[in-house]
Amino acid sequence: MNNNNKPEIKTLRSKTVYQNRWMKVREDIIERASGAEGLYSVIEKPHFAIIIPIQDDHVYMVEQYRYPVGERQLEFPQGTWDASPDVDPLVLAAGELKEETGLAADKLEHVAFQYLAYGMSSQGYHIYVASGLTQGQQQLDPEEEGLTVQRLSLATLDKKIRAGEIRDASTCNALGLAKLNGFL
Repeated sequence: MNNNNKPEIKTLRSKTVYQNRWMKVREDIIERASGAEGLYSVIEKPHFAIIIPIQDDHVYMVEQYRYPVGERQLEFPQGTWDASPDVDPLVLAAGELKEETGLAADKLEHVAFQYLAYGMSSQGYHIYVASGLTQGQQQLDPEEEGLTVQRLSLATLDKKIRAGEIRDASTCNALGLAKLNGFL
């Protein structure tokens, strides 16, 4: 924003160039404050929740194959409900935790909201810490085939992040904010 609290960029035209059930890509023709025109490509996806399930100085994480990078990756449970993009984030967090790990939490505490990559996407995520955990059955979606659950000590998690073994930015960010805000 400039000093007048007016947007620095004005959208002149917008069109959807690709869309499926998970995302939409649009191209916007914009006008900058100087009058110069430009192009922005924006990925629109619903916000997601990422959950840090903690019990006795251990966290539960999921490992799954991440097609875009061609590797299995370890990360905190996370996801969105594409069919219900406006779902309450707390309900989403409880649902994703149960779906991916089978865990139910007596307590879900909101840590923060962050944007994933606001240089190219409007998607953000809510970070929760889950405690008072009870084990139940996973309820995986077909897209989560092969997903496994691992229990790690916080010390082991820190070592894996420092060693570059965990590279999911949302997971690393969620852990850091939870620690900085006194949740862990």
